[in-house]
Amino acid sequence: MTLFRPCIDLHEGKVKQIVGGSLADAGPGPVTNFVAEQGPEYFAALYRQDDLPGGHLIKLGPGNDAAARAALAAWPGGLQLGGGVNLDNARAWLDAGADKVIVTSWLFPDGIFSADRLRSLAEQIGRERLVVDLSCRRVGAGWSVAINRWQTITALPISEPVLNDLARHCSEYLVHAADVEGLCRGIDEELVSALGRWSPIPCTYAGGANDLSDLARVERLSDGKIDLTFGSALDIFGGSLVAYQDCVNWNRARKV
Repeated sequence: MTLFRPCIDLHEGKVKQIVGGSLADAGPGPVTNFVAEQGPEYFAALYRQDDLPGGHLIKLGPGNDAAARAALAAWPGGLQLGGGVNLDNARAWLDAGADKVIVTSWLFPDGIFSADRLRSLAEQIGRERLVVDLSCRRVGAGWSVAINRWQTITALPISEPVLNDLARHCSEYLVHAADVEGLCRGIDEELVSALGRWSPIPCTYAGGANDLSDLARVERLSDGKIDLTFGSALDIFGGSLVAYQDCVNWNRARKV
């Protein structure tokens, strides 16, 4: 069954909603849809109160470590931590309260996927504590993994053989559709359907969701195998399209 998975995106120490493709190292800065008045610990406590485990706490760039630790302290064991995770710090983030760590760019030294790095990390912390971020962009008729805040497109495709291979070393996937992330213009239905067919382990899709009915749509497209994250559309993040409480109610109805 498809569930709503919450998120906390951190940028410069604050909870924000950012248009994914605009987060670059150079230029005028990211396009920001929302900046929260509350700290990340507020949202972590809210998710804890509403029994929404497995939410994604993502550090977008430097200057977010203290904020991340505050969120993890508010719900130890309730959130997955991503952003700058590598072999040197993964264990520390788990010790700080992360349920799992999410790894992405570190797996691609010089932009090339390293199976050895994935294997080493899984051996150090355990496959069950590791989530691989396969956020991607459309390339031709398919998708390729995008790293470095979705600015660098790699040669690693989103495909059934790749998903089956990587699943030997991780327990879950997180996939942002970077081309539609933060735009609230609808999900990439083709990608959701493909993930539902191909992923042998739990997988969460994020990007473009703009209506509560997207939960039912993802459930139908993926045969209930893919979970969904709402971001900028959600009322707790300044949106007007999706009510957070409705998402909570959706999950409660499926957990009965």
